[in-house]
Amino acid sequence: MDKPLAGSESDQAREITRDVAMETAYTQETSLKKSDGVAVNEKTSENGHYQSDGSISDHTPQVYEVDNMERDDKGRLIVQTSELAITVLHVDDDPSLSPWTFRTFFIGLGLSAFGAVLATIYMFKPQGMSVSVIFLALASYVLGEAMSTLIPRKGILKWLNPFPFNQKEHVAILIMSGSAATAALCTEVIAAQKLYYPKQPSKAVSIFLVLASQLLGYGFAGILRKTLVYPKAMLWPSALPLATLFQTLHRDKKETKLRLNFFYWVAGGIFVWEWFPEYIMPILVGVQVFCLANRKSYVFTNLFGGAGGNEGLGFLSICFDWQYITSSCLYFPPVTLITAFIGYILCIFLFMGLYYSNILRAKNMPFLSQLLYRDNSSFTKYVRYNQTMILNDRSELDQTKLDEYGLPWFATTYASALLTQNLATTATLTYMVLWYWGDLAVIYKALTKDAFKKLMKPASWHWKFWDGKADRPDETDPEIDPHYKLMLKYEEVPTWWYMSVLVLSTTVGLICIYEADSTLPWYGYFIALILAFIFTLFMGIQKARFGMAVGQQNLIQMIGAFMVPGKPLANMYFTLFGSNSVTQALDLLQDLKIGQYMKLSPKATFTFQVLGTVVGGILNFALMESITDQRREILLSIEGTTIWSGRAIQSYNSQAIAWGALAKDLFISGHRYQWITYAFILGFIVPLPQYFIHKFYPSSGRVLQYINAPILCWYLGYLCVGINSSVTVYFVLAFITQFWVRKYHADWYMKYNYILSAGLDGGTQVCVFILSFAVFGSAGEEVPFPPYWGNNFGGSHVDYCATKPT
Repeated sequence: MDKPLAGSESDQAREITRDVAMETAYTQETSLKKSDGVAVNEKTSENGHYQSDGSISDHTPQVYEVDNMERDDKGRLIVQTSELAITVLHVDDDPSLSPWTFRTFFIGLGLSAFGAVLATIYMFKPQGMSVSVIFLALASYVLGEAMSTLIPRKGILKWLNPFPFNQKEHVAILIMSGSAATAALCTEVIAAQKLYYPKQPSKAVSIFLVLASQLLGYGFAGILRKTLVYPKAMLWPSALPLATLFQTLHRDKKETKLRLNFFYWVAGGIFVWEWFPEYIMPILVGVQVFCLANRKSYVFTNLFGGAGGNEGLGFLSICFDWQYITSSCLYFPPVTLITAFIGYILCIFLFMGLYYSNILRAKNMPFLSQLLYRDNSSFTKYVRYNQTMILNDRSELDQTKLDEYGLPWFATTYASALLTQNLATTATLTYMVLWYWGDLAVIYKALTKDAFKKLMKPASWHWKFWDGKADRPDETDPEIDPHYKLMLKYEEVPTWWYMSVLVLSTTVGLICIYEADSTLPWYGYFIALILAFIFTLFMGIQKARFGMAVGQQNLIQMIGAFMVPGKPLANMYFTLFGSNSVTQALDLLQDLKIGQYMKLSPKATFTFQVLGTVVGGILNFALMESITDQRREILLSIEGTTIWSGRAIQSYNSQAIAWGALAKDLFISGHRYQWITYAFILGFIVPLPQYFIHKFYPSSGRVLQYINAPILCWYLGYLCVGINSSVTVYFVLAFITQFWVRKYHADWYMKYNYILSAGLDGGTQVCVFILSFAVFGSAGEEVPFPPYWGNNFGGSHVDYCATKPT
């Protein structure tokens, strides 16, 4: 339900969804026409509608009629939030198309393996990155069409290629491979134990831990799917471009040919180019003229350096490595970009001000770092904190040892980032309540009042719980998504399927935390799961509305710290089950929405999600074991290299020690980092000024709609980690794309922008995949490129910025 703040919905929400509409509506302009207020399809897929024998069916796809095709003075579609998905996407279905083919499983499993391996490699990179789902979508399309064309459709081979490659096979492959193409947070926990603690779980227990933590989110997703997926108000905007891409590829063969040729050229070109910044000439990761002009200034290193992990803020660096730029600069809406850019500039001033004011002894620690340091650390000699000196043989805090060894220090910039991220987390809760109370009220009613009424009426009980019919919503409900109404012909996944996965995963997880000697008690485990469910609700609304969700990990970690004090391992596992379950549930809910938009049957979506998650989790663990064995010393170092970095593991472990072992000594009132804890309270207040100004001075809404308070707070700590030389180029490309290309070359933008981003991501990721195993040492010895000026042989930073004496 839309919250009636200004008209029928908030101005901010309308502006964001209007951006998505304008970007995606182009692909529908050739296939929809307005006739007496009704939008109808002019043509169906050129693939035809195929029976299982490959013949063309007489079946006519069901088409849902829409009557909201309002346009602005430039002819672009303007729709209300609740109508967006039925305006920019075809609302029809062809039930004769089947996803259950050999082709689906073969390509899906292959891309699942590729995505899982690449996501794990990215976990050990200096900069956080993810596998592009748009690339997976296009790669699966190319492979599917190739199998359909090259394999004869005769005799026994017909089983391998029963009919032309169709849209539902394509969506099923993407859901499977997308579910696998994430780095399981559990692998970070196990890697931290392997690198920083005396013992780690056995391989068998580790694998079961990975699977349990990854599958828990399915139960939450299943319980909440009626309220976070089925209603038309829950758009999941980040799913719309992908859904548009599917319909583009499977509806217009001529357009597909042009776009695919463009994709091949872009992917091939970037694949060749990436060999230079990645391997041959790393100076291209960050060309910095200020450092080339002055190679002795540490101030220049902190402000302008950024080609190496934790080197500097990368201000005005010129990056030529697409791996670090990433394609989101090509399609993030202006609202997100403007808020992020303001946060980025403020982050530079904040970090430089804190460091050179020597707040919290900033100059005695590195400018950027995720490690902990001792009290005697100095600018000329950074002394890392040895956590084993304060822990007993069960990895629990020994107070006597702590009194002798002393408390640790964070790098001040990292402490600042923790503070601003904590502001963002609780600001999100207030923001959702203020602007989307209607959604929360509907969900609360569905989970409590309506359920209680039904419980009190035995005559309304559906005793055949296994058939899934009780899980179908009332199709006369006006809030139900028209896309979902076309899904009612398919068998629903019974809620007991999701509950079974939840119960089984919960049981396995409970057993594993004891087998792994996690020190997390059973009650802490169950409280973590309850918190995960609550955050899935709030973050689910945020992501369904805005396409992104602010992280909840810091708040979960703080709660765990005060619930199970003095136990860093327990804190890591509490955070794993309390936070990772939310992330997984949100990903699964988005997959359900994509399946709904593309009319993939619920049981098919469930099957391919589970399969991809299991395959991905096992490969995540296997490759993590290999990398931590081969690159242990690099992963433990402060800066790492341009290829490998332990920054994610270091950050996770440092927070576990600080919160899990030392919360009462560092974070409570009157202690060193008290404001990091206070930030959780202050975060609830952050969105209030914007809301009340909008409420009492509505004319200011046009300005305020470009500022999202939780996102702004999040970006105030954005530069605290990794390679930052790409950020300036990122925003330059983003503003060129959104305010020049999109405005003055709109046709090109609408036709080729997503294909361009997919080609750049795809070619880059294939290159990184090959280099990681061929020369970077993911599965053996590293093969370095011969030293010369392009990789700053004999120096530390590839951009020639000054190296600090430590």
